[in-house]
Amino acid sequence: MRRFRRFCRTRGSRSLEGIPLEASVNSITPEAVHAVDDAYILDVREPAEVVEARVEGAAHIPLGDLVERVGEVPDDRTVYVLCRSGARSGRATEFLAAQGVDAVNIEGGIIEWYQRGLPIVSGE
Repeated sequence: MRRFRRFCRTRGSRSLEGIPLEASVNSITPEAVHAVDDAYILDVREPAEVVEARVEGAAHIPLGDLVERVGEVPDDRTVYVLCRSGARSGRATEFLAAQGVDAVNIEGGIIEWYQRGLPIVSGE
């Protein structure tokens, strides 16, 4: 858990690989998602990141696998998309919306989730 706390204090960001986010991506605060009964949360981080800390019950499909595995994402309910800081999940939200999925980006990712005092499961 200490490693994750240090990780949350870092402000570095990963490259968006030149793919701009559309301003129209739907987003929601971590607190609002946490208040949704039976929310379907899709974590698009890499496996090593998920081992470090995760939201209990979240589905996991790394962003790099999402195109191939989009059929695993439900299209009959809202999908709340999570990453480290909101950048990758924003790209995933945009992609899923283009596929007809009601997808919503979780603002600030798991860092914001944790900083707001919401529950996480730690790998340590």
